[in-house]
Amino acid sequence: MNRAIDKDVPLDRDVFLRTLLRELAGSLESVVGLEEASGYISLVGQSVGTQIDEAYVKALEVDRLSPEQVAEVLVDLKRRIQGDFHVIEQDDEKIVLGNRTCPFAEKVVGRESMCMMTSNVFGTVAARNLGYARVELLETIARGDAGCRVVVHLRPGPEMDVSQAREYFGDASPQVAHGQPVPGPVTE
Repeated sequence: MNRAIDKDVPLDRDVFLRTLLRELAGSLESVVGLEEASGYISLVGQSVGTQIDEAYVKALEVDRLSPEQVAEVLVDLKRRIQGDFHVIEQDDEKIVLGNRTCPFAEKVVGRESMCMMTSNVFGTVAARNLGYARVELLETIARGDAGCRVVVHLRPGPEMDVSQAREYFGDASPQVAHGQPVPGPVTE
């Protein structure tokens, strides 16, 4: 019998998958650059965000989540994957979230493209339910900050810094596509 099996090896499915994602993100960043790697990861995040949104809408038995439910869902989904997000502030214009623990743990440090999962999942859930979202990653553990500070804007605004934010649009929101404020949840 192999004696290595009796040793304490820090490897389980969670560590393996986080390491795999870290290395995939690192490979993308080194081959195509941070911006392009973020774009690829954004595609995955959008798909995951859609699946998560559909699961919560079904579980809550609603057609669309309210702004309060969106905030609760964002916190809950991160809690379920071992993040530590919490609402710092919420009003009609934005949801400000803080985070002390990344679901990717130490594997996220130095891999900023992995933050596109958070941006896209948050943006997709908010936009699908409220018609529009602009997600700003003001502080991230990946960049070396002590925690994350994420702002999900619920209305379009001229003050967008494209280097710090990404916009997301709901399915049936032509008024958003033209930069007009959304009066409330968009109905189909």
